[in-house]
Amino acid sequence: MAYDKFNILTSTGVPLPIENVDTDQIIPARFLKATKREAFGDNLFRDWRYNADNTPKQDFVLNNPIYSGKILVGGTNFGSGSSREHAAWAIYDYGFRCVVSSFFADIFKNNAINMGILPVQVSPAFLEKIFLAIEADPTTEFIVSLPEQTITISATGEKESFDINGYKKNNLLNGFDDIDYLQAMKSDIATFAAAKAV
Repeated sequence: MAYDKFNILTSTGVPLPIENVDTDQIIPARFLKATKREAFGDNLFRDWRYNADNTPKQDFVLNNPIYSGKILVGGTNFGSGSSREHAAWAIYDYGFRCVVSSFFADIFKNNAINMGILPVQVSPAFLEKIFLAIEADPTTEFIVSLPEQTITISATGEKESFDINGYKKNNLLNGFDDIDYLQAMKSDIATFAAAKAV
């Protein structure tokens, strides 16, 4: 399934300065029964967002109208725990296209990229600058450039580079997951197979 192409994203950020956010907190296990990648955003951070009677918890950031945007800014070790793809599904379905942290769990990082979400790993010092910029002005925008592999704080012009695997970068730029990539190479594969058969 193809996803939105990712090139340059300019957006405000939603701060979640909590360390060791694991996949069960991102999407609780009781919501994993669905097999279609739909409506998971409704239950993103479900137990942090809602009380037992389903009323919103006013002190949780996603329930605060001050914060919005397509960039989720998390604390270090984001996406730890089990390898459930549903965590990435929930983040994407909610509307986030980029997650920023100073460290990601590897499996979550790969799941996110396969869902069309760009995980941007920055230094702890730059992550702190991002949190402070949002705290000072929630309307502060950030520019995430996948081609240049940089993230910039618009208000100050400060930027930092991030790493990404070349194959994964190409997939995000084209809106491909792994299967889409192979399907895009169908004619090349057929030509190669035909040449080998001779």
